Amino acid sequence: MARRHYENFPVASYLVPRAKRDALAAIYAFARCADDFADEPGVERRLEALADWRQRLHKCYRGDSPGLSALPGRSGDFRAEGPVKGPTEGPVEGKDGLQPFSPDAVFIALGDAVREFGLSEAHFENLLRAFELDVRINRHRDFASLLAYCACSANPVGRLVLELFGHREEELFALSDSICTALQLANFWQDVAVDLDRDRIYLPMEDLARCKITPAEVEAMKLSSGRSWPGGVRSLAADDRWRRLMAFEVQRTRELFERGKPLPERVAPELRHQLRLTWLGGMTILEKIEAVRYDVFLNRPKLTRMDFLRLYLRARRGASLGV
Repeated sequence: MARRHYENFPVASYLVPRAKRDALAAIYAFARCADDFADEPGVERRLEALADWRQRLHKCYRGDSPGLSALPGRSGDFRAEGPVKGPTEGPVEGKDGLQPFSPDAVFIALGDAVREFGLSEAHFENLLRAFELDVRINRHRDFASLLAYCACSANPVGRLVLELFGHREEELFALSDSICTALQLANFWQDVAVDLDRDRIYLPMEDLARCKITPAEVEAMKLSSGRSWPGGVRSLAADDRWRRLMAFEVQRTRELFERGKPLPERVAPELRHQLRLTWLGGMTILEKIEAVRYDVFLNRPKLTRMDFLRLYLRARRGASLGV
């Protein structure tokens, strides 16, 4: 979840000041480690690792985390040296080929951010609830259930970012929630095939039924290692039912983005460009899904370097998202 969520939207963007970039990186590292735990083999092992992470969080807020002297270098350095151990015993090995995160380093940096910016513990608790839901649930009954999941998995990140920049107004939180939920949904529609490989379908079962698509039909589209299907049959991706379903999901995701659109112009100037870039990136993913006619199985939409450059220039020059 965390790895994918930040693929499209760089977490420590150079559009924000260095001190706040380090805090953003600490938030990401906290979520990234928990995300890796949620993918460990065995339900009990995953839940135990997440419970340990929660205890570390509580200690962090009580001031019981290791002192800064325990870690050489600056607090923003989360990478561990030496052998990789289990998730509750030592460095946490990432699944992206990077060096593992050191739990002590993560919570030293997170503790710095909490003390400096007064970040709310409840937001981190909600993120952990989302990872626990990932362990227990791999299908969502309806859109309301999916939104409830996003309220824990995505919205806390936006609220933490706002707090980082001194914003705690409920009206701004609500706008942020709309954008963050939309970002999460855009990731889900972008990654239907990726999630199938993990036995997860985020498309609401109610919506599948409405379009007369069975879960088994979606599961049959799971990619083989050679990105091909038995007999070359790929009926669902080219089916009008699938396109109708995805068009429906993309449209209501776009409506959420539009609902949150006023947010960038109402925040501190140092955050404004970052939020514009994030909003534009999410909307661009939706456009790319439409451009491949919703066949996200063979054509996974993603932002290219040229996309980032183009969106960066738009975010920098525009007085609003209407440019």
